[in-house]
Amino acid sequence: MSFTDRAGLSVAAELADFIEAQVLPPLGIAPERWWAGVADIFARFAPENAALLAKRDALQAAIDARYAAGEAVDEAFLREIGYLAPEPAPFTIETTNVDPEIATMAGPQLVVPSLNARFVLNAANARWGSLYDALYGTDALDAPPARPAGYDEARGDAVIARAKAFLDETIPGWRDGAHLVGAAEGAKLFRHNGLHIELRFEPNAIGARDPDGVSDVILESALTTIVDLEDSVAAVDAEDKVAAYANWLGLMRGDLEETFDKGGKPLTRRLNPDRDYVSPDGGAFTLPGRSLLFVRNVGHLMTTPAVKLPGGGEAPEGILDAIVTTTIALHDLRGLGRYRNSRAGSVYIVKPKMHGPEECGFTNALFDAVEDLLGLARHTVKVGVMDEERRTSANLAACIAAVKGRIVFINTGFLDRTGDEIHSAMAGGAVIPKAEMKASAWIKAYEDRNVRIGLACGLSGRAQIGKGMWAAPDRMGDMMAQKIGHPLSGANTAWVPSPTAATLHALHYHQVDVFARQRDIAGEPVPPLAELLTVPFAVGRNWTPEEVARELDNNAQGILGYVVRWIDQGIGCSKVPDINDIGLMEDRATLRISSQHIANWLKHGVCTADQVDAAFARMAAKVDAQNAGDPLYRPMAGDPQSLAYQAARALVFEGAAQPNGYTEPLLHRYRALAKARG
Repeated sequence: MSFTDRAGLSVAAELADFIEAQVLPPLGIAPERWWAGVADIFARFAPENAALLAKRDALQAAIDARYAAGEAVDEAFLREIGYLAPEPAPFTIETTNVDPEIATMAGPQLVVPSLNARFVLNAANARWGSLYDALYGTDALDAPPARPAGYDEARGDAVIARAKAFLDETIPGWRDGAHLVGAAEGAKLFRHNGLHIELRFEPNAIGARDPDGVSDVILESALTTIVDLEDSVAAVDAEDKVAAYANWLGLMRGDLEETFDKGGKPLTRRLNPDRDYVSPDGGAFTLPGRSLLFVRNVGHLMTTPAVKLPGGGEAPEGILDAIVTTTIALHDLRGLGRYRNSRAGSVYIVKPKMHGPEECGFTNALFDAVEDLLGLARHTVKVGVMDEERRTSANLAACIAAVKGRIVFINTGFLDRTGDEIHSAMAGGAVIPKAEMKASAWIKAYEDRNVRIGLACGLSGRAQIGKGMWAAPDRMGDMMAQKIGHPLSGANTAWVPSPTAATLHALHYHQVDVFARQRDIAGEPVPPLAELLTVPFAVGRNWTPEEVARELDNNAQGILGYVVRWIDQGIGCSKVPDINDIGLMEDRATLRISSQHIANWLKHGVCTADQVDAAFARMAAKVDAQNAGDPLYRPMAGDPQSLAYQAARALVFEGAAQPNGYTEPLLHRYRALAKARG
């Protein structure tokens, strides 16, 4: 990697070239001025970033020492050491200029790895989806499966019947024009609970089988999409960062394309255009053809070799992301692209892995500085705060207060939050099996507190309150039965693993008026902090050898199945077969849980190092067999040179020493070694 000097920073040449050749020229920003401002931001914020990370370590050390002394890690102690911040006086967030997809609409949300242009385009285009296709091609429909080849008329008829039942339940009187808001050639447009439903009337075989002549039902589906630079990508160097930034630039310019082979023929995917309609009174109007896009920046922990500071150390990656992704978003704010992302004139950044209100305040100040660099009005850059760390959960109101002028999103999620729960109490004792975590007291308090605190802070009608991912993309029937709990909880968005899942989950937002639910929930008491702080220790548990082996195998298989793709192929998120050969969406959050869980049991003598290694050996053979059809796969079993296998072991045997249990430092180390090997 070659470097070039820019205002005292050593910048990877490919990053400098990308910024200066593609990003800045259409904006009319002089590179010298931009780099000088970037250098100033790093000089101001990098030391504070380091200090915040040092505070994380100091707090964890104090908690560990308290456990080692046999004393209670209770609310009083956590307040004494500064882990718990003072509760703010009642307040209402002050965010303005928020697009309706975030503020006043309720619907599904996709998260997509920024490095995969095809996936990014699919997600951005998932604003609208065919209900017919979603029902026909998944197990969401309680009907016989489709025949192996050709069109299954019986299943098709069942799809039509299910879709018509949905229409009759949701927009009764639709045949007579009830709920009608617009029309286009061959289509009628309806609206319910703020979401649009388009009925297609095309002279094809499907329409001919329907007495009403409906050939398809198109649902407004993924209202928003998060383009992810973090948990779902394997970006370890300047080459990776530039590829991710380039896809974000293509989205903001509207010219992102990807050509790939499908059925032996080349197919080029592009962003969908907007959709034009005529209202019943004859007026023309347009609806967005794409999801409203967020970009998820990296958290505070990692540094990047793409930029080196004057002292020679790597620059904080999250600071670089804030500067570059916002600069790229100027293409949208200035109307330079083919389409508009934010019609309200905002930039939407999700900021993950923040620990408590100080770190949220740091992000707020950083975004202030980026706005000043680019000449943007204050709070043009909006922030999503992910409630996925214990210190943020316990101080959520204070975290929201720290960004009250720009917050547009909070969410809960079982994944990373459970990893932090285990690591925070690593020294306190062995925790319960992973599968039992979902029924533990802290999980319910965490989920309920998130919604109620968000509502108390005035997020309803101004911001999203979100819920976590449905991780089994092939089990849409189960999703339809269970995920309605998210809108019923008062969350106006929730994550889904695919565009098809977004279309199916959209049905839930027709069944539930989320904003009415929020009005019902508002004012309900927030679950006590003590419930949130109840650690899921396995007190007095006597483990059988079978229980231990089963838990180790389950965790080791999940670790290996994910890590082998991350290290060897640079795939940061994918559908990975679990120990029962069920495909589950895995990313670094799920990896954090599994690796921390084994590390916890190892530390407290529930298992031995030999048992862990035996489980890894057994599961390496299983994962190899599960991936036997992948020509790019490198087997792990019996190969001491396998960097993926080495990384998986390190995540467990070095897990207790990793900062807050995060997997990124080890994954980045081994992926860089794999890339160097070629």
